Amino acid sequence: MSGEDAKQAAEQVIGLQWPDWVLIVLYAASTIALGLYFSRRQKSMQDYFTGGGNMNPMLIGVSLFATLLSTISYLSVPGEAAGKGPVNQISLLGLPVVFFVVAYLMLPIYMRFRVTSAYELLEEKLGLGLRLLGATMFLALRLVWMTLLVYLAAEAMTVMMGLDPKWIPVVAAVTGVVAVIYTSLGGLQAVVITDFLQTVLLFGGALLVVATVTYDFGGFGWIPTGWHANWDSQPLLPIEDGAVSFKLRVSGLGALLSSTIWYIATLGGDQTTVQRFMATTDAKAARRALATQLIVGSVVTVTLCAVGFSLLGYFEKNLDQLPDSIRLKDNADKLFPRYIAYHLPVGVSGLVVAAMFAAAMSSIDSGVNSVTAVVLRDFISRFRKTEMSEKAQLRLARILAVSIGGFVVLSSTLMRFIQGNITEMTGKTVNLLTVPIFGLFFFALFVRNPRPWAVWLGTIVGTATAVMIAFSGPLTYLVFDQFGINPEVFGTEFIELKDKVTGEMRTSCNDPISFQWISPLALAVTMIVGWVGCRIGGSGSQPLPPADEIASSPE
Repeated sequence: MSGEDAKQAAEQVIGLQWPDWVLIVLYAASTIALGLYFSRRQKSMQDYFTGGGNMNPMLIGVSLFATLLSTISYLSVPGEAAGKGPVNQISLLGLPVVFFVVAYLMLPIYMRFRVTSAYELLEEKLGLGLRLLGATMFLALRLVWMTLLVYLAAEAMTVMMGLDPKWIPVVAAVTGVVAVIYTSLGGLQAVVITDFLQTVLLFGGALLVVATVTYDFGGFGWIPTGWHANWDSQPLLPIEDGAVSFKLRVSGLGALLSSTIWYIATLGGDQTTVQRFMATTDAKAARRALATQLIVGSVVTVTLCAVGFSLLGYFEKNLDQLPDSIRLKDNADKLFPRYIAYHLPVGVSGLVVAAMFAAAMSSIDSGVNSVTAVVLRDFISRFRKTEMSEKAQLRLARILAVSIGGFVVLSSTLMRFIQGNITEMTGKTVNLLTVPIFGLFFFALFVRNPRPWAVWLGTIVGTATAVMIAFSGPLTYLVFDQFGINPEVFGTEFIELKDKVTGEMRTSCNDPISFQWISPLALAVTMIVGWVGCRIGGSGSQPLPPADEIASSPE
């Protein structure tokens, strides 16, 4: 059979067959049943949002991992390793710093105050306005994050099912509905338990791919022994042609700084993670949960990188098994879902697709639960004059969860307009507000007598910096379109982009500043502007107890 005949035959193969679909449906039904089970045990809002505050730290740590990894990482790490190169793995070297900063500087403060919403702490030090700003920024961040992961999960599922991209909205709706149902019913307990099950499926799916490719090769011949011709130039330092270059897409230093800052900012200022810590008994248990999350995350990230290497080796050896729409370099994000559906045994494919489905739901459920907590605590309860009964609050929480999930599903297809592969798309959306939100906590917890106006200014300027870097390519094209300034002035050029759903072409520009510098530069601007403002006048507010006093208090 010729190469073209083999490719056509591969296209005619139905990726998922009835045993696979049975497994996927059973998995979805079991998560809904679990949510219904926990809903009958809930007596209060504390049960719904923090699981009563005494959950197992190991389970909490795994749940943290599942939340932060999500479908985004499950697809992006193999795609980045196969299509661009492995330098992003240098980011793992920053995890000891992440653990020290979060575990010993931030967790003692959070665990002493035992807040339902992390943003309650901001009002104590910075005033109501900045509390509402932090809560609003968090809502925007997590809504965008959930819409992105729903879109990416749906896009991957269409590849696995051999569907036209126009079916992405339908697949997104099904994924979102299942996640929202069990989240709205079961609260944080259902979220944490299902996150554990989803992590097992997710890790098992990745190992299955590596194992089957290794079997096909008759060993580990798929492991790269040198820098692959398919990969980009990824130096350790952002230096190109003898000069520092912020345009360079990926460098080792950029990966290390970006990842370390993102982890600290997310673990120390995001309701999704702070809410998990509140579900443990004390600071010591919260540290165990954090250690579990970082260890599990490291192991799975390295495994997913190996998945990318194995897929590169397999499809390079079997190029005739790729359709014309997928290329090793340009569409490497699609290699993983393609292999799952078309190259794993029947039944095994269903389990791994369930893992993909699970990875999406593990993030949707966490996002919906934490967003609901913030809306209730920071807006409704904060301004409501009469106190609601526990039963009424639970009912409202479930209505909010369903509404938030519906909004996420309906808006998910807007993510197709963000240029770049999954790694870049994530950096350009998730990193926009993560650092500015963390900046609020930095000034509230670690700066004596901060000036609210200065914190406002630092947050606004830092956020604007993040947005301009993230969308520097489209902004450069906008400047050209409106004022006729050639993109070469900014060190970039025109590019043609294809709409991922409609197939239509549009013109934009390459990014003159890499997405890797969003977090480092936004952090620097936020801290410098805010700190200078705090030093030059105005009346400060009463500080919370100093971090060193809290850290030394009994646990």
